[in-house]
Amino acid sequence: MYNILIISNLVLWVLLLGLSVLVFALTRQIGVLYERVAPAGALMMNQTLEVGADAPHVPVQDLNSGKTITAGQPAKGRSQLLFFMSPDCPVCKSLLPSLRSAQSAESSWMDVIFASDGELALHQNYIHQNGLEDAQYVSSKNLGVRYGVAKLPFAVLIDEQGIIASHGLVNSREHIESLFESKELGIPSIQDYFNAAPGTSNSNAA
Repeated sequence: MYNILIISNLVLWVLLLGLSVLVFALTRQIGVLYERVAPAGALMMNQTLEVGADAPHVPVQDLNSGKTITAGQPAKGRSQLLFFMSPDCPVCKSLLPSLRSAQSAESSWMDVIFASDGELALHQNYIHQNGLEDAQYVSSKNLGVRYGVAKLPFAVLIDEQGIIASHGLVNSREHIESLFESKELGIPSIQDYFNAAPGTSNSNAA
């Protein structure tokens, strides 16, 4: 009986050591895959906009201030991020904290405009519920049409010269940040950068 217990313990230790080696090998493999697969940037699916082209100028009314602002025409020396969203879009709402954080972190060079369309009362309630009273928030169907927005949430980053620096569908904070990276690198999308890098692949091509 004593010998059986010793043998069973030895077998368990062998199995435990084998499992440890397997976990270690899988951990290393995950690390290799993480290095080889580039992070996904905002998906460029808009056929109306072209990076490097002049942004359409669309006068719109800020629902919070009541003032008329021009989407696509940033203030002098600043950039402008147009975030197209809808009050009934769950993904759009989940990105609001990220947008607010980006608005604060990049306030030295960028302004954010929250853009939607539909009933005024619906937007006023949405602004109040989500603490957007101090943001630039517009409701304009024409703005979405001019920018060829077909799916939400969608963002367009316009540089200091009024040129479209980057754009795309944004479903995460990483997608939003990829727009800033594209502008800084001077490329249409972050996928273009990674696809051009030797030894790098990305299955989520823009």
